[in-house]
Amino acid sequence: MLLRLRLLISSAVGASMLLLVLCLGAQNLNDRPSLQLGFGRTAPLPSGFLVGVALALGVLSGGSAVALLQGGAENGED
Repeated sequence: MLLRLRLLISSAVGASMLLLVLCLGAQNLNDRPSLQLGFGRTAPLPSGFLVGVALALGVLSGGSAVALLQGGAENGED
C-alpha cells in the first residue's frame, strides 16, 4: 500500500513539475493554433503547450496505472 502511494505521489509531482516548466517555457511562442472540439473551440494556445500538456497527462496517467496495477509481491499479496 505504501509503495502504491509513493508511486502515485511521485508521478503526480513529476507531472506537476513538467507542467510548471512547460508553462514557463511557452510564454513567448508566436504560433498559437486553437483546437476545434465537438462543442466549440479552445483559446489560441502555443502548439508546444498543447503537446506538453498531453505529455504531462500521459506521465500522470501512466504513473497512476502503474501504482494501481503494482502487485504486492513483497507482502505475499497477488
